Amino acid sequence: MCLGQGAHGENVSVLKRIPIGLDTMTSQVGFEAALRVSDHVMNKTGSRAGRRARKRRRKKHEGVSKVTLSHEAQFVGLRKWLNEGGFTSQHLIPVDFNDTGRGLMATHPIEANGTVISLPENCLLTTVTVLRSYMGEFIKRYQPPISPLAALCCFLVAERHRGETTEWGPYIDVLPKSYTCPVYLPDDIIHLLPGSLRNKAMEQKEQFEDLYSSSLAFFRSLQPLFSQPPEKLFTQDALRWAWCSVNTRTVYMEHDQSNYLSREKDVYALAPYLDLLNHCPNVQVKAGFNKETRCYEIKSVHGCKKFQQAFINYGPHDNHKLLLEYGFVAPGNPHSVVYVDLDLQLCLDKNDKQLSQKLLYLKDNDFLNNLTFSMDCPSWRLMTAFRLLSLKPEQYACWKNVLLGASVSRTQEQWCINSALKLCHNLTEDNVKALERLSHLQHCTDHSRLEQLCVVESLRREQQRILEHTQVLLENLQRQ
Repeated sequence: MCLGQGAHGENVSVLKRIPIGLDTMTSQVGFEAALRVSDHVMNKTGSRAGRRARKRRRKKHEGVSKVTLSHEAQFVGLRKWLNEGGFTSQHLIPVDFNDTGRGLMATHPIEANGTVISLPENCLLTTVTVLRSYMGEFIKRYQPPISPLAALCCFLVAERHRGETTEWGPYIDVLPKSYTCPVYLPDDIIHLLPGSLRNKAMEQKEQFEDLYSSSLAFFRSLQPLFSQPPEKLFTQDALRWAWCSVNTRTVYMEHDQSNYLSREKDVYALAPYLDLLNHCPNVQVKAGFNKETRCYEIKSVHGCKKFQQAFINYGPHDNHKLLLEYGFVAPGNPHSVVYVDLDLQLCLDKNDKQLSQKLLYLKDNDFLNNLTFSMDCPSWRLMTAFRLLSLKPEQYACWKNVLLGASVSRTQEQWCINSALKLCHNLTEDNVKALERLSHLQHCTDHSRLEQLCVVESLRREQQRILEHTQVLLENLQRQ
């Protein structure tokens, strides 16, 4: 079993993207570890020790409400349909958790390195499925060939239109009706995102619009399949829903190159039921398609306790990546950072006659991107960029050494710390203003916009946590 690779080339534990809007994540593993340490300390000191106190503390955590969804018609229909396809697992049931939204709960303990879920190949929705369907002949005849992504998106729209009578109706029925990915966000909410993420969000919207405009001719070619004009069926809203369904919920699975599709890499597979598993950054899993069993399998490295939510891990993504690709934010994410790339200009000395040359050094050596603050400290890349900006003309000969990690004088090091602190203050001020604006907008809005605003607010609050911590670290360094 090998780790998957993301659709955009990144290595991830499992490429599965579930947008959960208001839903947030808590680290079950981290909490249990903290709980055990707390118990140990209390027993050592003798205060509040004993079984009764431990039960009270655990009961408080276990107060996370869990409402089973197994009895609901859509999930009954989905399980019946999957059972007909060979999926027999009874160890996971759909539950609505008040902290993460829909997810899967283990009804039996999952041992370390045990199987979380195993989904048969014929339960996976891939381009092979689409090419074998009623839409296949239209795709095969169309020139130039459409992309694997477009094929899956068109099929989802058509299946949703055909309703419950269609083969994939039970799966379509449980898919979210909307998402909180940036492609769904209106411009006024996108403008409340941090600068670097805002630009990527706008790029995402442009990419989607390009896909829609380039697919219009293909939509029209499907006219014989429908009683109404394809333009009314394949609307921008309908394709946006399908695009997010594919882009947030597919697992990575390589397919042979089809002669009927474009040369873009075909690595998508929609995995019914499996895609109800939520992400936790502290969980470790192994995932991939098992060619011997012909199933897509997920195994848990550390296992899962009975009656706890079973999580998977999409990979070591920061919250910018999670919001951009999946439409949610993970509070307490150990990979979270605050990007400062666009704000570096705030710390530049405009009177420095060599400033343009220094920036050219940084640009040519790729030191103007991925500059960050984290909970640990300003990143090495950020402080290295500051050190190069601090160089005097007589020191230019050693600029390469500085980019490799060489130190500068104590005076210049102090300037670097002061510059990082100034940058931290500016970012904090911007973050506070954004949070105030978000709070104001939440007072008078509908449910859909409220979900979108809450996702952005979660990101901003995570950034505030990092910036406040970084400010304390830098102030301590400044005093030293």
